[in-house]
Amino acid sequence: MRKAKPKKRILLPDSKYNDVMVTRFVNHMMWEGKKGLAFKIFYESLDIVEGKTQERGIDVWKKALNNVMPSVETKARRVGGANFQIPIEVGPERKILLGMKWMIAYSRKRNEKSMAQRMASEIIAASKSEGASVKKKEDTHKMAEANKAFSHFRA
Repeated sequence: MRKAKPKKRILLPDSKYNDVMVTRFVNHMMWEGKKGLAFKIFYESLDIVEGKTQERGIDVWKKALNNVMPSVETKARRVGGANFQIPIEVGPERKILLGMKWMIAYSRKRNEKSMAQRMASEIIAASKSEGASVKKKEDTHKMAEANKAFSHFRA
């Protein structure tokens, strides 16, 4: 185990919406250090969302992120030669991290032409509590519920 926890890095807010969460999302979305391209894709997807929903893109995105964030997850733990999936409550930072990663992963798997269109479709679906990333959250919750009997192994 490490001696000291690493210091939290302070992120700067993005230029358009002045929001740290946007920067964090774009950092997760970025490939090979191409942050400018990642920001361009994100802003373009929010423009598409605005066009389709007639609401502010950033508000729809935040609503979608809230619909995707899990409150419990399972963690594998070895007890007496057997592996058990133990339900654990998710902390606020990890909640956001999982929600963002799931949204990005499932938007990459979509079939639209460009990444901006895929991201926009996933944001719209998640804001309506549908889509693959929301299903992932529900599956995680079901898994935790099914393994509630092993919660006494929590350490």
